[in-house]
Amino acid sequence: MSSYLISGGRPLSGQLHVHGSKNAALPIIAASLLHRGATVIRGCPDILDVKYMVRILRSIGCEVIHQGDMLRIDASEIHLENLSRECIGKMRSSILLLGAVLGRCHRMVLDYPGGCTIGARPVDIHLKALEQMGVHIEEQDAEIHCETRGLSGARIVLPYPSVGATENLMMAGAMAEGITWIQNAAKEPEVADLAGFLEAMGVSIYGAGTDRIGILGKCPLRDTEYTVMTDRIVAGTYLLAAAGSGGEIELFDVAEQHIHCLLHLCEAMGCEVRMTDRGIFLKSARRLFAIEDIHTQPFPGFPTDMQSQLMAVLTTARGESTIYEHIFENRFRTADELRKMGADIQIKNNRAVICGVGKLKGCHVSARDLRGGAALIIAGLMAEGDTIVENSIFVERGYQDICKDLTQLGARIRHCRDTREGEIIGK
Repeated sequence: MSSYLISGGRPLSGQLHVHGSKNAALPIIAASLLHRGATVIRGCPDILDVKYMVRILRSIGCEVIHQGDMLRIDASEIHLENLSRECIGKMRSSILLLGAVLGRCHRMVLDYPGGCTIGARPVDIHLKALEQMGVHIEEQDAEIHCETRGLSGARIVLPYPSVGATENLMMAGAMAEGITWIQNAAKEPEVADLAGFLEAMGVSIYGAGTDRIGILGKCPLRDTEYTVMTDRIVAGTYLLAAAGSGGEIELFDVAEQHIHCLLHLCEAMGCEVRMTDRGIFLKSARRLFAIEDIHTQPFPGFPTDMQSQLMAVLTTARGESTIYEHIFENRFRTADELRKMGADIQIKNNRAVICGVGKLKGCHVSARDLRGGAALIIAGLMAEGDTIVENSIFVERGYQDICKDLTQLGARIRHCRDTREGEIIGK
């Protein structure tokens, strides 16, 4: 089992470029299947989830070249019979293949997607919306069987502004007859980035970034080169790491509007935050202040993907903080590991009450999901002594090289990889 070894007690300091967005790259890679030709994606992060998606595309006959942050995909030919069920079961983002594959091939059998155990994340929102576009769906033996004689544009009202469902419908709408309208659509920056890619490919889209998106189907598609947005969750993770460790950092090429809510919370904790010509600067206070009421919400609210990292920082803040988790019911699982380090956290239903302690103590903890793993690394940086964070494979799903980045900022952290696990990842 691979792990991170962290020697805490050193404030982070320095400057850093943030890599491309995981949550933007994965739907864009899926959308490349819409076009019977070549796509070049730049700024693509070299992370585990991208490796899984690349293996899925190769399994169905796509030619894929991954060099540095460039991904070149030739999707001229697709053969669904050899679809890699192993990779489908390892990542939740595999559900994003539905819209693109149904639009192009009119059928797909998909195993229920896997990934982190942060909550149920039911796919029924995706399936019910696709049914409105003319897809016949049957669920058999943990498989989703989908077939259509041809997608039809529809007016779809989502019961919840699901990012994945919005993205699936955008891809399906690109290949449907007529216009597809998505109401109560997700407004996350990653949705707008997917729209930018589809527009570059030739699709006509209206309203991306608002709660009402229109897609004109059957537009002629063309070869495309596109650069993925910077990862706002990675940027937020590093800002919180600096805040918790008492340091100061500048992150380059990060859009303030993408993490405005987090920056506001950092200021409320006592940090100095300002925009620079190159990005965002943060300087931490000597000891941070607690925050009374934090609620996870869809964009532009505070993202659930930053909740665990913020909880880690608040464990040593002055006073009592309260976090309400409204999106994923299992996001608080990291609290058990933080308690091992001396944190005072009480959980009741969807509420976490964090009473700040003087300091955390390094110990042996285990990541249970992607963002929880990042939170434990932050806690290790804040703690006295050494911390071992097991199950680094979760963190590798979304952070390109967190050890290299944090070391560049002055942290003492190294990755202890299990050789056998590395061989499995590299297949």
